[in-house]
Amino acid sequence: MTDLPAIKAIYTDGACSGNPGPGGWGTVIYFANGQIQELGGHAAGTTNNRMEMQAAIAALEFLKQHDYDTAIELNTDSKYLIQGITQWMRGWKRKGWKTAAGKAVLNKDLWLTLDDLTQSLKTDQSVDIDWKYVKGHAGNVGNERCDEIARSFSHKRPISLKQSSDSASASVTSKPGANASPKTNSETKSPQPTEIPLPKIDTTLSDMSDTRINRVSNMLTLLKTADELAQQGYLITTSELVVLTGVSAAELAKRGDDWTWRNWTVSCVSGESDQEKFWQLERIED
Repeated sequence: MTDLPAIKAIYTDGACSGNPGPGGWGTVIYFANGQIQELGGHAAGTTNNRMEMQAAIAALEFLKQHDYDTAIELNTDSKYLIQGITQWMRGWKRKGWKTAAGKAVLNKDLWLTLDDLTQSLKTDQSVDIDWKYVKGHAGNVGNERCDEIARSFSHKRPISLKQSSDSASASVTSKPGANASPKTNSETKSPQPTEIPLPKIDTTLSDMSDTRINRVSNMLTLLKTADELAQQGYLITTSELVVLTGVSAAELAKRGDDWTWRNWTVSCVSGESDQEKFWQLERIED
C-alpha cells in the first residue's frame, strides 16, 4: 500500500541551453492535502526533448518507488512527449523502432524506459496515466515552476526544492547527472494548498469577423495540402517546409530530424552527404 497522500496533479518540464547542450529537468507533484514534492536534475550534454522525457520518467519512478496505486494526471508542455507515448510508439514498435522514413527512432532508450514504467505501473499498481498538454509560459503555476527548476539545473544554479513532508525547502545545487530529490525532514508541517490555475481559454474567436473566417479558410487549405503531401509521400525542401509550417529555418535547425507539427510527424529523409535537406510528413493516426 502506498505511503503517499492522494495526488492532485503532476507537472513536468525540460530545458536545454542550446540544443544539444547542457540541460535540466523539473518535476512538481501536487498532493490533495496541499503538500508539494519537487524533483530536478542536470545533464551535461543533451537535448530539450530528452529533458522533457527525463522529467516524466522521474515522476513515474517516484510513483513506482512509493507504490502509488491511483490514477494520476500528468501535465506537460511537450507535444513530442505526449504524442510519442500515446500515439507514435505503437507504430514504432510495429516498424522495429523505425520512423516513417525508415530512420532509427531518436531517444529510443528513454522511450523504452517510459514504456516499461507506464506498463508496469498499470499492471502492478493499477495506475492509469492521463497525459495532458498544458501551454508553456502561459501563467500556469505548475508549468512555470517546473520550467524554473529545469532552467536552474540546466545552468547549474542553486535552487530550493519543496518537500512533501515539510513546508520548508531543501537547498540543492545542481551537478552533472544529479537527480535531486530532497531529503525527508522529521517535521511534518504541511504548506498551504497551492492553487493550480487552468490555462486561460481564448474566447475572442466567438466574435467571428470576415477576416477571421478568411484566415480559417486559408488554414484549412494549408492543412489539406499537408495531408496530400503525407498521403502521396512527397518530399519537400527546407524552404518549402518553412512556408508550410510557419516554423523558421533557425527554429527547424533546433528541432532535429524528427518532430511534430499539428497532426503530422515531420522527418528528415536526407543523408549527411546530401547538399539540400528533404522532409517527409506522416499523418498521426488517432
